[in-house]
Amino acid sequence: MNPGLAVIGYGLGAIGAGIGVGLIFASVIIGTARQPEAQGKLVGIAFTTFALVEVLALIGFVLFFLAS
Repeated sequence: MNPGLAVIGYGLGAIGAGIGVGLIFASVIIGTARQPEAQGKLVGIAFTTFALVEVLALIGFVLFFLAS
């Protein structure tokens, strides 16, 4: 496989993960502003989904090295 394409693919995957993490924590901030007593539950859910998004980015990183 072409290493240049692998770099482009991983870059797009990293951008997607960055956007996902931003949306997750923006939603926590908005939810906490609307209902402050739910902050603990929202933060717990946010870190769980943050971990899932980051695992997907790490899988892309591993695939980048396997492709090049």
